[in-house]
Amino acid sequence: MKISGSTDAIKTLGEEFRRHLEVFYARLKLAPPYDSVEKAIKSLTTTVASMSFEDRARMLSDPTLTWNQYRQAFVDSGLVLKHRGIILGLIRSHQTSELPAEYAAFLDAYTTIDR
Repeated sequence: MKISGSTDAIKTLGEEFRRHLEVFYARLKLAPPYDSVEKAIKSLTTTVASMSFEDRARMLSDPTLTWNQYRQAFVDSGLVLKHRGIILGLIRSHQTSELPAEYAAFLDAYTTIDR
């Protein structure tokens, strides 16, 4: 991801996060909770904008750190509480295999909070 031009990088990150959320809900055959999706994107971009340049550059260049931020925004926005019963049922019945491996960051949020 482009690191120069902080505003552009943050906007791009928000757009990528939106695409990941769209894929997540589409593969689970659920309608995205649009207000919470917008809240999650705002949470992510606000958090990343408040990082130091060095921390932001490190996060943008490391997919694991980027997905950690996605997961945190997913939780902070309340998305983890939407469709909770349905998604937990899909997880428990192993019906989430259509999702790319990195989406485990979202799925793990459901099972971690469930414990």
